[in-house]
Amino acid sequence: MVKTLQVQSSKQTEFIDITRQVTEIVLKTGIKEGLCILYVPHTTAGITINENADPSVPRDIQMEINKIVPFEDRYLHTEGNSAAHIKSSLMGTSLTLFIESGRLLLGTWQGIFFCEFDGPRSRQVHVKVIEDRR
Repeated sequence: MVKTLQVQSSKQTEFIDITRQVTEIVLKTGIKEGLCILYVPHTTAGITINENADPSVPRDIQMEINKIVPFEDRYLHTEGNSAAHIKSSLMGTSLTLFIESGRLLLGTWQGIFFCEFDGPRSRQVHVKVIEDRR
């Protein structure tokens, strides 16, 4: 079964920590060993894992991505959001995490971030939890 998280961004570019919501979905399944697959069904958003203890880390990542892929350039896409499409492709739209002993196997400082590149918008993240039955 696929669960869907609703994510509301408030800025054009924003990293939103969704670790707690994903953790709750995994816990509610009762699955002790398996996989958690996250998928963002948008072409101008992405998902990543990085440090969530210091809020300056996601801000620094956003700052550098905006330097690498500026909002204004000689893009041909007429909708005006080519930079967001490029950033989504660079970041990626899916993650797979291990579940061990009923918990997401994340590092001490790691969190899951929804990456908005064309906000503000109402978005979704699909979450699929698969049990390892071996």
